[in-house]
This record gives sequence, C-alpha cells and structure tokens, in this order.
Amino acid sequence: MTDTELERGEVLFNEGDSGDRLYVVLDGKIKLGRTSGDGRENLLAVLGPGQMFGELSLFDPGPRSATATAVTDSRLASLGHAELQPWLVNRPDVARGLLFQLAHRLRRTNEVVADLVFSDVPGRVAKALLDLSTRFGRQADDGIHVHHDLTQEELAQLVGAS
Repeated sequence: MTDTELERGEVLFNEGDSGDRLYVVLDGKIKLGRTSGDGRENLLAVLGPGQMFGELSLFDPGPRSATATAVTDSRLASLGHAELQPWLVNRPDVARGLLFQLAHRLRRTNEVVADLVFSDVPGRVAKALLDLSTRFGRQADDGIHVHHDLTQEELAQLVGAS
C-alpha cells in the first residue's frame, strides 16, 4: 500500500487518464466529477474516510471515468493491481468486501438514476443534504452541523441541477 497526501483543490487523476490503482480515503474529502462534451461539469460523488474509489481501473483497462480532486486536505492509501491480486486470491474476505463495495456502488448509482428521473430539484437537494449530514454531520446542541465543504455550484452539480 502507498500513502498519498493531497492539498485542497489538488487533482489526483483526470477523467481519461489511464489508471491501475484503487484508493481509500483515510482523512479528508475527495470529489469525483465528469465533464460533458460541451464543458458542463457533473459531480458524481463526495467521498470521506473509509470510502474507496478508482477500483474500476483494476478490473477494466479502460481510461479513468472521472476526475478525482481533493475537497479538503486529504490522505489516501492506494493499492495497485499487482498488489491487490494476491489479496483477492489468498484472502476471500477481502474479495467479498470488495464485491460488497462494488454492489453498494451499483445500488447507489441506481438510486441516483431514479432520483434524476422521478424527483424534482428541491427533492434531490434535500436528499443530498440528508446524505451529507449522515456522512459528514456533527451533533450539536442546536441540531446537526454539516461541514461538507462544497460550494453551491458543486452542490448543484451533485444533484444534476447545473
């Protein structure tokens, strides 16, 4: 495993780059985004500690499907294809865990597609804020404080409203 540190705003990899590493967020927040042919941006996800990304490059030789950028100063652990293979062969629990994460990601993608089709923008914003509060919120005397570190434009991109 390799440790990587990123400063806020630093790009780890770009959409279209070749890739061969899976990353796990240890500290901080990472955003995954795509750019359309006409230059519009879409924010796919905001990831925090314990969440992984970049795994597609380990199983599919195609280019990176998104750009990964640090939303805050961040620390990541990464694992390359050659390092992962022995883990998958010798540790079935690791393989099951990876499959669980991939299934969870697919389920989340299905929910996002359904929200884009069936929910209006205010509903998608409310759902996104609830999700961010669950993952990044801190209980306080006056409620839950959510420090998601996103701009209004990024929040709009996250819910498909930009």
